[in-house]
Amino acid sequence: MPTKIQKLITDFLEHLEIEKGCSQLTIRNYHFYLNRFLLQSNISSPQEITSEVVHQYRLWLSRLKNPRGGTLSKATQNYHLIALRVFLKYLLKQDIETLTPEKIELIKTSERKVSFLEGEDLENFLDAPLTIKQNDIIKFRDKAILELLFSTGLRVSELCNLKKEDINMDKSEFSVYGKGGKYRIVFLSNQAKHWLKKYLEMRKDMDPALFIRHDRAAKKTAKDKRSTSTGLTPRSIQRLVKKYTKIAGVTKKITTHSIRHSFATDLLSSGAGMRAVQELLGHKNITTTQIYTHVTDQHLKEIYEAFHDKKRKK
Repeated sequence: MPTKIQKLITDFLEHLEIEKGCSQLTIRNYHFYLNRFLLQSNISSPQEITSEVVHQYRLWLSRLKNPRGGTLSKATQNYHLIALRVFLKYLLKQDIETLTPEKIELIKTSERKVSFLEGEDLENFLDAPLTIKQNDIIKFRDKAILELLFSTGLRVSELCNLKKEDINMDKSEFSVYGKGGKYRIVFLSNQAKHWLKKYLEMRKDMDPALFIRHDRAAKKTAKDKRSTSTGLTPRSIQRLVKKYTKIAGVTKKITTHSIRHSFATDLLSSGAGMRAVQELLGHKNITTTQIYTHVTDQHLKEIYEAFHDKKRKK
């Protein structure tokens, strides 16, 4: 029989799904982190969550080994603590006596390093699908994927969830259902629209997914009446990006999220405001967007050098 706190965790996870509109991945992660807390602390009620219990949990996390034999990163430890803080906040809103969330401080981490492409590296990467010998439909699909990612700054999960009917070619824009259950508008560049049209014109299937597999296994799956789609998965897109990074001769590590960073960096370096980029990326808080200070700081320096102290005598 579940303990009182196990029942409350279940209620909390249902709250995240129904009231907060969190994704299944987010809910699964919170479930994992909170179960770890219960496993280590061995408590059965919210009243047993004290500063000392949390202290012992933090020590346990700092000494816990990952599958490679190392310790958990500070960021990963913080994910565990954030899950616990959000759960405590939920309990207090339900008038349940427990530790206040503010008692749990997060670990200070080093400034996040942003990996992005620009200039010749970016052009070579985006053109990489056209430089190797492969079926035209795969060539056009992959080119359209890369251009769409750079044109919109979509998360890989958002890209994989797109349907053909979602894209409005005439308006060069469409709505995307993003993180936190919120819609936002994204825009198609001329390049993204051109390659999407070329790819979709070659499609003869009835699959609703915007991007699908085009291999023998996919054809077999399509014939199986129990299967509904052969749409690409996030893992497929990640492998695709890794492949074209290598073909383009880019030496730095590039992921699907790096293209999102490239999108934001390109906008900011061209003069777009931080708030506008926040909206286009679908960030809930401006602090998340502020990881791009490497761009804005340089932009401010250029403005300073161009306009400051020009009237004084040399």
